[in-house]
Amino acid sequence: MNNSQKNEQDDLQKYLEEKAKQEQEQKQKKKEEQKPEPLSAYDACVLKESAKIYELIAEAQKRPKDD
Repeated sequence: MNNSQKNEQDDLQKYLEEKAKQEQEQKQKKKEEQKPEPLSAYDACVLKESAKIYELIAEAQKRPKDD
């Protein structure tokens, strides 16, 4: 292998390593963007109370209607 071929091979190797590094960074950045933000105490309370209401509605629908 002559010197120019070795240089081309080294350049290609460096390019591929840099490209792989950039792709890895992009994947990491995407993961960080997709992480949900923690709920505030208010939001958690609203969700909890909403779940209770849905349980009560479902329970009421199971009971026979009184005439």
